[in-house]
Amino acid sequence: MTHFVIVGAGECGGRAAFALREKGFDGEITLIGSETLAPYERPPLSKAVDGGASAPKFIAEPERYAASGISLLTGVTVEDVHPDAKAVTLSDGSSITYEKLLLATGARARAFPGIAEDSRHIRSLRTHADAEALRKAMMPGKHIVIIGGGFIGLELAATARALGTEVTVLEGLDRVLKRGVPEEVAGAICERHLLEGVDIRCGVAITAMAEEGSKAIIQLADGDTINADLVLVGIGATPNTELAARAGLQIDNGIAVDEFLRSSAPDVYAAGDCCSFPLAIYGGRRVRLESWRNAQEQGALAAANMMGLGEAVSAVPWFWSDQYDVTLQIAGLAEGAVQHLRRDLGDGAFILFHLDQAGRLLAASGIGRGNVVARDIRLAEMLIAARAHPDPAALVASSVKLKSLLAA
Repeated sequence: MTHFVIVGAGECGGRAAFALREKGFDGEITLIGSETLAPYERPPLSKAVDGGASAPKFIAEPERYAASGISLLTGVTVEDVHPDAKAVTLSDGSSITYEKLLLATGARARAFPGIAEDSRHIRSLRTHADAEALRKAMMPGKHIVIIGGGFIGLELAATARALGTEVTVLEGLDRVLKRGVPEEVAGAICERHLLEGVDIRCGVAITAMAEEGSKAIIQLADGDTINADLVLVGIGATPNTELAARAGLQIDNGIAVDEFLRSSAPDVYAAGDCCSFPLAIYGGRRVRLESWRNAQEQGALAAANMMGLGEAVSAVPWFWSDQYDVTLQIAGLAEGAVQHLRRDLGDGAFILFHLDQAGRLLAASGIGRGNVVARDIRLAEMLIAARAHPDPAALVASSVKLKSLLAA
């Protein structure tokens, strides 16, 4: 019987396993994860008001795997992939052969130099266990310091403030959300955090950090010392490519795959946070995306292509972040944009449209309370996919429906 193996039991790997069954694959499926939990959703770890410390939000109840004929192996690490033998070896000494293999190994939080992985008071956030540890420090009378003003750091700052925790955010760059978020949108997010009492310090350098008793001590280059009950390191993520590299696969800002998610080794695919791929709507530019929806979509796409359906990557990148009652949504990639147009939606909500020299819409960035920007961002996403050159005057006029531009 044909055997497909999936390494990585996260969002992408879990979705791929079920997608194989939904698309009619009737062979064996083995899904292997190093965590002891069944695949679960990671966005709630930073976005949920309880800090993600409640029961995990499973992608599917554990019983469904057996019911769907999916062999789920948890708490097991794949040590090596052998493309020539079409086999993987596991940490328990066993090996499994495959006809096709999907690497959905994800990414890991980037560590702060010189800090031990088992540090009690200086931590990162990647797993449910990490979220449980962080939640213990999120209460009135406690002080947490967040290193890094990116999505994860600011989402956790919002969660901590909702729970009454004092929060300081330290960012080495000149503003928060420097990567991929326009300054105007980032400024609106920053203002909201300041209103909520978050101490945000940009352009700072850390000269030393250590644990002393029940505290973490941070020394800044300006001479200031900060004491914290817990430090969260949120300085980005690194794709987990070591397994692929040992197997001789091509690495290029992640496991390099083609538009069908095929790696450089025959019958080995990669998807999700761990891989980089060419995106046709941006001229074949190779990108790597760390997002929940990309993991979902590529899990399904990898399943289709493992079955020989030949479906190319075509989705427009999409990101979102919930902080307090504000939602930020971004569709597309703004790199190369030379024109930035603003559409005001009222009550402080707005969308920025990013166009290239020829007037083509490359990306849209929106912010507002609740879901006020969701519909227009979705329509902008469709315009981006259509490689549209919308009328700039119509984009900024809130009286003009974006749907009419799509029809045009």
